[in-house]
Amino acid sequence: QVQLVESGGGLVQAGGSLRLSCAASGSIFGINAMGWYRQAPGKQRELVATITSGGITNYADSVKGRFTISRDNAKNTVYLQMNSLKPEDTAVYYCNAPRVLVTPGLRYLEVWGQGTLVTVSS
Repeated sequence: QVQLVESGGGLVQAGGSLRLSCAASGSIFGINAMGWYRQAPGKQRELVATITSGGITNYADSVKGRFTISRDNAKNTVYLQMNSLKPEDTAVYYCNAPRVLVTPGLRYLEVWGQGTLVTVSS
């Protein structure tokens, strides 16, 4: 079984910073892209940022220039550095790995984390 465990959420004032971490564990043979999504109250889940195993990144327009996604392939961990936070960044942030190659059987699974709450006060 494969798990993604997020950490680093919390309460911060507008203009502040937080760093989220997401560690994958289990019978993992390899992980391709990893990413962060968020879901604000009453809204649909939306993409925040993704990163490939080779380090190619993609960001939502709303976070470009403020958030930075990175990963440590050796640790199967992805990070999200969030700077200049705004109240509209308040949401539950979810880690996602859409194609995790697992053993035995060498099959692909999509895995989601349980989410971590980020609250930005004005």
